Amino acid sequence: MPLTLQQKQDFHRDGYLVLPGAIAPTMIERARAAINHDIGTNGLHPDELRKFAATSSCPTLREQPVLTDLFNESPVFEACESLMGAGNVLPAKIVQIALRYPRIAEDQPREFRGHLDGVGSDTNGVPKGTYLRNFTALAVVLLNDLPEPFRGNFTVWPGSHQACADYFSSADRAEAIKAGRLEYDLPQPPIQITGKAGDVCITHHNLWHGAAPNYSPDIRYAAIFRAQHKDVKTNNTEAMTDLWREWDGVRAALPSSKA
Repeated sequence: MPLTLQQKQDFHRDGYLVLPGAIAPTMIERARAAINHDIGTNGLHPDELRKFAATSSCPTLREQPVLTDLFNESPVFEACESLMGAGNVLPAKIVQIALRYPRIAEDQPREFRGHLDGVGSDTNGVPKGTYLRNFTALAVVLLNDLPEPFRGNFTVWPGSHQACADYFSSADRAEAIKAGRLEYDLPQPPIQITGKAGDVCITHHNLWHGAAPNYSPDIRYAAIFRAQHKDVKTNNTEAMTDLWREWDGVRAALPSSKA
């Protein structure tokens, strides 16, 4: 799935793009069946739900081809290469199985907060007071239809990738990382991603994102991949301020003054 010049330029501006129908229905159905089978077989302990919300449900499935093929053997891999450059994207070894369960709330509050991956909070697998950048892009695969907001939708804050770069260039970042909570102004309001199973949202690693509350009667199913440029370990946190270091395809799509 090579991307158009316009798609790459939109990604540069917004920090994300949506690819409708990127993954075949048969692959989506097999993945969702595997998740449901795992839950039905192994169950869920209440004490694990908070941990799974920050990490991944169904740990035994995370490296299985029925899930990893959603990235490695689908047009999503080619789309990421179109953004990062041919030969620069590593195959996915693991996936985050992200389930969001319905909430029962009479008032159904609409306000919620996003986050930036890798800022340690002690509940997300990264020690509080540290920062870890180990991916270049998120690729979020919808495994069920999300026809409207507030169904646990993956949510993005457009343009926040640049705000994040500015923040990480400032003197404020050290104390914020130590506290496990970043604070900076986001340039635009959030957008909840709606769509059908098989749609994919790709985001820049700097983009502020989160999951909306789920007030629907159904579980929200998603598979989240952290796509890696082959030089991600070498570049490490330098790419937080050098926004397009790992995005050869995006740079090539820009006027020379913006590349």
